[in-house]
Amino acid sequence: MQIAKNSVAAFHYTLTDDQGQVIDSSEGREPLTYLHGSGQIVPGLEKRMEGRRSGDKFSTDVTPEEGYGVRHAQLMQEVPISAFQGVEDIQPGMQFQGRGPQGEINVTVSRVEGDKVFIDGNHPLAGKTLHFAIEVTGVRAATEEELAHGHVHGAGGHHH
Repeated sequence: MQIAKNSVAAFHYTLTDDQGQVIDSSEGREPLTYLHGSGQIVPGLEKRMEGRRSGDKFSTDVTPEEGYGVRHAQLMQEVPISAFQGVEDIQPGMQFQGRGPQGEINVTVSRVEGDKVFIDGNHPLAGKTLHFAIEVTGVRAATEEELAHGHVHGAGGHHH
């Protein structure tokens, strides 16, 4: 059967950046399972999964607009080091949960200068073209319960 709205698809993936570095991969793990048409995976990949069958292998590039979004300058802020109570040694790359207008956001420390900390609330993959290598491992119809809940039940149904 083909992947369409209200089908559950399972796939293995390797995600690389423009330099060919692996960012994320399902290798050595269970395939990722998702309910098609529910926006659980990035829109550009979901579009290209449409109509595929079990056993299909393909590569696709997803633009930032169809991936994790473009980078927003207003999500980059400078905060005093005193805002990080109880953190001994603040280093670039550290991640913290912060509160943003949309609720909780994850922020990444981009650099530290003296008593100023520069943080970035963009998704780490915002602004990046995503290069996916995909292998579809299974397609089935979603159960009524899955459709009612809008997500997959059972093994391997973790969110990214």
